Amino acid sequence: MFSLTLNGTRRHIRDVSPNTTLLDWLRERGHVGTKEGCAEGDCGACTVAIREGESWKAINSCLVPLPAMADREVLSVEGLSEPGKPLHPAQQAMVETLGSQCGYCTPGFVMSIFEAGHRPDLKGPENAWKLDDQLCGNLCRCTGYRPIRQALEQVAGTHPADGFQGQSPPIEALSYQAGEERFFRPATLEALWPLLEHHPKATLVCGATDLGLDITQKGVRFPTLISLEALPIGGLERRETGWRIGATMSLADLESAAPLPILTRMLRYFASRQIKHRATLGGNLCTASPIGDSAPVLMALGASVVLASKAGERSVLLDDFFLDYRKIDLRPGEILAYIDIPHPKPNTLRGAYKVSKRREMDISAVSAAFVVELSAGIVSSARLAYGGMAATTKRASATEAMLIGKPWNDENLELAIAALDFTPMSDHRGSAWYRTQVAGNLLRGFYAETRDTPVPELQEGHIGTVQVSGPVETQP
Repeated sequence: MFSLTLNGTRRHIRDVSPNTTLLDWLRERGHVGTKEGCAEGDCGACTVAIREGESWKAINSCLVPLPAMADREVLSVEGLSEPGKPLHPAQQAMVETLGSQCGYCTPGFVMSIFEAGHRPDLKGPENAWKLDDQLCGNLCRCTGYRPIRQALEQVAGTHPADGFQGQSPPIEALSYQAGEERFFRPATLEALWPLLEHHPKATLVCGATDLGLDITQKGVRFPTLISLEALPIGGLERRETGWRIGATMSLADLESAAPLPILTRMLRYFASRQIKHRATLGGNLCTASPIGDSAPVLMALGASVVLASKAGERSVLLDDFFLDYRKIDLRPGEILAYIDIPHPKPNTLRGAYKVSKRREMDISAVSAAFVVELSAGIVSSARLAYGGMAATTKRASATEAMLIGKPWNDENLELAIAALDFTPMSDHRGSAWYRTQVAGNLLRGFYAETRDTPVPELQEGHIGTVQVSGPVETQP
């Protein structure tokens, strides 16, 4: 048995399959304001909020295995106000701006607006893009975005005295079984190792934004799930040699911390806010998707992954971590614990790009990241990484070789682009010809952006751990 708090009421759960999603559990118990639209995290109709620390975070309930919510506080649209009482400001704003049309998407929008009301970083013109980001994971098929955006602007950053202030309790260890299906959530690495030994075929999970698709789209039933979410490997630390990112750190927290501009640029278009609240950097890498957006950036930066087991740790350059399509260098009994990124050298040019049919909330046709080091106008090193061009994320080695030792100019750039030696596939996102053209054009775009105005050196900060809870703080 485990417990969660739903709309202020403690609920005890037993005999429910660990493969049940939070959405299905809610609707089966009459909380039908939370809708199923796509069941794959695209439309936002299933949006609910969970409390983390002092913050509320909107998530897609369709992708979350129910036991992942153990010990958490969950808020659905029904919990915002009681019948006969005043509407919550997020609901009232939708009424006043005429933001609801057919109404199907409305509860999801309301929950995203609710989160926005409790965010401290949405005021001011410099944060206007964050308002777009707040709603990019919610779709309105009636095309009513203007009044919905007005409702968001009315509520964002107001910190309403709505009775939802407070602090979430820490996530504790969990061992849960229903029938033959099991869900484990160890809170320490010492507790994890025996679980991996006793359940060698278990599926590891954290945010479940990818695994949730297997459940909802493919009908997969996982006999044993081991969640890494409660392990102490989720922080961000600045070291003398570079940044260390905990594998279980959410992409939203990583984006807020903004350790490197090139990484932040990628995260802006990675996914919706609902997805980024649950998705983790380690999970994205372990999917080994050739079109994963984080891998090209990290590979271009020369990142390594730290793989931990009962026997200790080993470090593997990200270039060598991806073995083949959906295959990684992860041995039995190991987990991906940390991602190490060396500090960029002075006089380096850095850029990240994503091409997809939609600007936001879409899978890449081609993604790319480039890090080029210059010395007196001569390329001294180059790391050009692409996604969507091969069975794995891969560097353009021949192109790099053509650039190194030569001036950073138009002629040498075109010679280097001609040396691109990928053989991409054709699918519904783009033909092989299209991907090849895009790959070259992205490098041309990077050159155009950096030719006359080199990227300034990053400001140095204190070495220490960055705590992401409200404003980012760096502790010496």
